[in-house]
Amino acid sequence: MGVVTPPKQDRSRATRQRLLEAAVGCLAEHGWAGSTVSVVAERAGVSRGAAQHHFPTREDLFTAAVEYVAQERSTALRALFPGRTGTGAPAGDRRAVVAALVDLYTGPLFRAALHLWVAASNEDQLRARVTELEAHVGRESHRIAVDLLAADESVPGTRETVQGLLDMARGLGLANLLTDDAARRERVVAQWAAILDRALA
Repeated sequence: MGVVTPPKQDRSRATRQRLLEAAVGCLAEHGWAGSTVSVVAERAGVSRGAAQHHFPTREDLFTAAVEYVAQERSTALRALFPGRTGTGAPAGDRRAVVAALVDLYTGPLFRAALHLWVAASNEDQLRARVTELEAHVGRESHRIAVDLLAADESVPGTRETVQGLLDMARGLGLANLLTDDAARRERVVAQWAAILDRALA
């Protein structure tokens, strides 16, 4: 009995996913300058030709990689609070929601995205694509935060309060790039949860 090989479409999908995950890992660890298509292909265990079949340019590969992981992180965030979306966040749970949102900005995705932003600031072709991607990710993060906190954006100031939370989380993510400041981050998370309890009551 011969070995059953997966259909070509499934193999292609698996190769694409390996390339995306390898690209994010490379970008987070080596930055833009050290992340070439060849390096990513080697890390993913595929040929350079196979990589270019899926992503004709380096920009295609890295913008797709960051978008892919952003979607994965959004899915993971929602999974932390099953059945909760849009149903309201009890006061005791707001801290968990704030901590989960902060975690979005302290992992390899955010590190990779930062390298992409720096590269985009110097490359016109990349800038337009990264700007569009970041706008999409920003809208999605805001929508998730609103849903998980059951924030009523028709109330004046609520939208700005939720956006302030995300801006604060991004700042903590930036600080985390240089030093692991978990203790201070925990105190800031607790304070923001208290602010949200008052603002969204």
